[in-house]
Amino acid sequence: MMMSQNSHMEYREGMEVIDSDLMERVGRLLQLYDHRQYTAENVKQALRHERLTLEDYGAIISPAAELYLEEIAVRATAETRRYFGSSVQIFTPLYISNYCENHCVYCGFNCKNSIKRGKLSLAEIEEELKEIAATGLKEILLLTGEARSQSGVRYIGEAVKLAACYFSTVGIEIYPLNSDEYAYLRECGADFVSVYQETYESDKYKEVHLRGPKRVYPYRFHSQERALKGGMKGVAFGALLGLGDFRKDAFAAGLHAYFLQQKYPYAEISFSTPRLRPYINNVKNNPNDVHERQLLQVILAYRLFMPFAGITISTRERARFRDHIIGMAATKISAGVNVGVGGHKEQEKGDEQFKIADTRSVEEVHQMILDRGLQPVYTDYVRV
Repeated sequence: MMMSQNSHMEYREGMEVIDSDLMERVGRLLQLYDHRQYTAENVKQALRHERLTLEDYGAIISPAAELYLEEIAVRATAETRRYFGSSVQIFTPLYISNYCENHCVYCGFNCKNSIKRGKLSLAEIEEELKEIAATGLKEILLLTGEARSQSGVRYIGEAVKLAACYFSTVGIEIYPLNSDEYAYLRECGADFVSVYQETYESDKYKEVHLRGPKRVYPYRFHSQERALKGGMKGVAFGALLGLGDFRKDAFAAGLHAYFLQQKYPYAEISFSTPRLRPYINNVKNNPNDVHERQLLQVILAYRLFMPFAGITISTRERARFRDHIIGMAATKISAGVNVGVGGHKEQEKGDEQFKIADTRSVEEVHQMILDRGLQPVYTDYVRV
């Protein structure tokens, strides 16, 4: 559908339209979802089922389930051990550019925010990669701001090629692409794609994405499917909790991942659960809008609904919370994190996207995992 450039529901020139009904399916169920309708009996019935139905999932993420978090946590821990054993993967992100063409009211990179912008050269990227690899890490996540004009697909592809020389697993968290562009980055060595819808409530999405390509809701929604069409090994889902109704957003993110898994059963599916964080020139974004207890509920619900999916716990969260959630539900944790451009080898070339809460090194996180009786994992698979 091509119409005015102002509508958040209409594709722009150059955006690939794929044949998929996932957005409509998720949207219909989200409209029907009312987390206030669930009772304690609904929650107890859900916990009696070996596998959660969609209705069960709605109950586990509802306010009625808050009184049963201990029981839910015990069940989630058992599921995590069943599918992942005691392993916890460690990775770190590397921001290679923070230029952005979008005006998103909640993000430190937004084009209207007055920050130091920067972009790493390929030589600088390699120096950063070498420094990170020296810590023993084998998985890297490359990130950019959403600006094709500054961080084109070919530039990202060259960065991926470099990363694949030093790391066994390379993820990308960049602006949404067409399927042929994802195929190109897969050929360069990228393994998985992270794209977060931020909020699945259409009206709220329009309200917080004021300009730029990111304003187009359906193009962003179908990013993971285009990535899988392009041959990516895995895709990650998530909503920025606290931006809209966090229960509705978590419910929708779960449905999105679930339906895509049914359509592409070979795909590796994972979740991330970021909360709003303060950023430079803005202190209004308060992570406490969604409390840790509520965040825990969302993470546990993801684990029960899709027990085989990976779950990443971000450095947006306090160290103590991250320590307790691994093993229980989360299977991947970041360490040695810097969310400015570069900053591992040399001084940051650009300002950070948001404030992190856990600044521990790889060595410290590694030891914490061991102290909890779990196994740090650096290599998920070996390239051949």
